[in-house]
Amino acid sequence: MPIEFKKQKAVFRGAVTVEEAEALLEWLQNKAAAKADLSACSHLHTANLQVLMAAKTKVASWPGDSDLSAWLETTLNSA
Repeated sequence: MPIEFKKQKAVFRGAVTVEEAEALLEWLQNKAAAKADLSACSHLHTANLQVLMAAKTKVASWPGDSDLSAWLETTLNSA
C-alpha cells in the first residue's frame, strides 16, 4: 500500500496514485494534528496533493528526490 497510516503520521511510499486520495482524506479528517512523511515517496498524484493542501497537513519529512521535494515544498508551504 502506497500510504501507511500510523497514529499521527501518514507514510507515503513509492508512487502514490489517485486511488489513495479518498482514504487519505478520510484519515486526515479524523487526525487534526497528523503529519505526512514523504521521504520514500517517488510520485504524488495531484489529487493527494490537493488533499494535503486542503487539510493543511504538516510535512515531517520531504522526498529524497530533489525535483519532487522542491515542487512539493513550494506548493505545500504556500498553501
